[in-house]
Amino acid sequence: MEYDYYPATADSPDAVKVLVLMHGRGANRHDLAGLRGPLPSDWHLVLPDAPHPGAPWGYGPGRAWYRFLGDDVPDPESLQASMAELDGLVDALPARVGGPIEHLVVGGFSQGGTVGHSYALTRPDRVSGVLNFSGFLPSNVPVSAEAVAGKRFFWGHGMDDPAIPFALAVRGRAALKAAGADLEARDYGIGHWIDEGELRDASAWLGQFAIHD
Repeated sequence: MEYDYYPATADSPDAVKVLVLMHGRGANRHDLAGLRGPLPSDWHLVLPDAPHPGAPWGYGPGRAWYRFLGDDVPDPESLQASMAELDGLVDALPARVGGPIEHLVVGGFSQGGTVGHSYALTRPDRVSGVLNFSGFLPSNVPVSAEAVAGKRFFWGHGMDDPAIPFALAVRGRAALKAAGADLEARDYGIGHWIDEGELRDASAWLGQFAIHD
């Protein structure tokens, strides 16, 4: 799996912290590079390319994490293939960042946020949290108290999102809360993008990991 790596530029007094952010459908790993500046400088940032070409599914010239089946359902086969690729990336990260990782947060924008949820819920011992910008919670990925225990979730969503409707945010957040998740939900008067206020909120959320240890 190809990825771009941005090392932390400030020392973390408590732990090595790594954020894996995944792009949306039809984009690539360079799409979220502009987020490096606003996010906390004591986090290592990893931006991977999705393993699937988007063109065969009608998603344009970029990459895709899964084939979308509609509503809140990703195709299981293509999603599982992406998560297997992520396993390899996560396995290699300690060597890349120079030591054991205390906090690993996964997520991203749109499809990337959806994959972040899927990965955290199916590999609960590998992940500290999920940072979701406008993704959904797949209805074909089980949510349980055991899977969300000890994790933190940030879910920002545009209330006027035409691509992933706000109703899916309401539904997915309710499922996480019902399982007992530590969830910070933030709503914005925007469409399907990330705005400055959402970035500030996400950055503040990341900065609180030491407090919640």
